[in-house]
Amino acid sequence: MTPTTRRAIRPTARWALATAALATAATALTGCGGNASGTAAAPQLKVSGGYVPQPPMADMATGYFTVTNTGAGDDRLTSVSSDLAPEVTMHSTQGGAMRAVSSFPVPAKGRLVLSTGGNHLMLMKLKRRPAVGDKVSFQLHFAKSAPITVEVPVEPASYHPKG
Repeated sequence: MTPTTRRAIRPTARWALATAALATAATALTGCGGNASGTAAAPQLKVSGGYVPQPPMADMATGYFTVTNTGAGDDRLTSVSSDLAPEVTMHSTQGGAMRAVSSFPVPAKGRLVLSTGGNHLMLMKLKRRPAVGDKVSFQLHFAKSAPITVEVPVEPASYHPKG
């Protein structure tokens, strides 16, 4: 090989090495989590089945829904706010005893179920007593995911969802 040929090949070889390095880096990032940031797999959350039973009292109500996580990453429901009440707390019920909790886990490939007799929301100091057919807005805040706003119906106190 002549000196002229060597000089002509060097830029091409550098370009090939740079391209290979970039391809390797892109593959490594994809393998780390499948998203552009290279972080662990993200949760994918969806809320369904929400409702508020018509409250028997004028100042307090309960709220129920299911958060389904189809993603490969865990998350946590950390707080809830509502247009109906200035104070919304999360509660766990175990062995007939209700206690306030600071968060609920939303496992990867799993669900968080808020239902009668189990985990639920307490809406305190209601701004007004909702009637059957009204809609209540909730904003759900998570440790990792963006907030989700849902509007759920007020159902008769005797309502029990199927499933």
